[in-house]
Amino acid sequence: MDWMIYGANGYTGRLIAGEAKRRGLRPILAGRNAAALDPLAKELGLPVRAFSLDDARAVRNGLHDVGLVLHCAGPFSRTCAPMLAGCLEAGAHYLDITGEIDVFAHCHRQHEQAKKRGIVVIPGTGFDVVPTDCLAAQLKREMPAATKLVLAFDGGGGPSPGTAKTGVEGLGKGGRARIGGKLTRVPLAWKTRSFDKDGEARFAMTIPWGDVYTAFVSTGIANIEVYMAVPPATARNLRRIRWLGPLLGSAPVQALLKRQVEKRVPGPSPDKRAASQTVVWGEVRDDKGRELKAQLRTPNGYELTVTAALGIAQRLLAGARPEGGYYTPSRLMGADYVLTLPGVSRR
Repeated sequence: MDWMIYGANGYTGRLIAGEAKRRGLRPILAGRNAAALDPLAKELGLPVRAFSLDDARAVRNGLHDVGLVLHCAGPFSRTCAPMLAGCLEAGAHYLDITGEIDVFAHCHRQHEQAKKRGIVVIPGTGFDVVPTDCLAAQLKREMPAATKLVLAFDGGGGPSPGTAKTGVEGLGKGGRARIGGKLTRVPLAWKTRSFDKDGEARFAMTIPWGDVYTAFVSTGIANIEVYMAVPPATARNLRRIRWLGPLLGSAPVQALLKRQVEKRVPGPSPDKRAASQTVVWGEVRDDKGRELKAQLRTPNGYELTVTAALGIAQRLLAGARPEGGYYTPSRLMGADYVLTLPGVSRR
């Protein structure tokens, strides 16, 4: 099966392409700009295919004879819909590395069409949301009566440009939580609390992480909150600017902030990725007050994204034939999939 990494010249796409080559795989390196792809293609000895997602015909031609796409070109709020439409038409499995709630929802709405086409649609195959989704599924398996789920993480190394741009988009949308089974808008930094990391309390605030959508699909738990460890000042500052939501979401301000990201956010260096580790916490409770907690230790989020996404792609490339449709990572790969990835352990 021919397969493609779209957005291969981006920060995470380059990492995935390099590891794919090391594993003896030969993906097509794709994106909008052939000139940006050519140096990487020459370095890795891999084929190139350039096409824009703005033209449905170009997408159709670009996906000719492609059986699987690992989509790495964000922000996915703009790029997911045209690529997914192209995959549905071409009969190609669709994978991406998004963490955007609205993108998960859009992909889920294509379930019946994907089922008819016999293709797998699985967004969030990287750090967003493999470790958190798998941990949520493990905890639900161990406490079937759970009615509340809390997930949190403490990462290091800094964001990539794509992740930072997604964060900018989130400023205008506010927070999200799952309350009584419903996806609910809440203010920025809606809640704060602390989590234990090696005997030290780590301050954290709620964020609109993808698990607010996906963990509900994976577990059926009706109340879900996701937290990220941050300095307390970050939560205070976000609370101060809540009233600026409409302004922060306006096109001119979004464009300005994203230009600043492009200038100032190169993404973590190899040394930073190697030196940083991520902790993921999970807690479930039932209506009788019983509680179960677990913790994952993982490599840097970008390192985990590479191994998690490629592991899922390789499962499908090797001939796995799941029923077509929308999947979360744990529903396709199993709740323990994350524990098979390099450098991951559970406490």
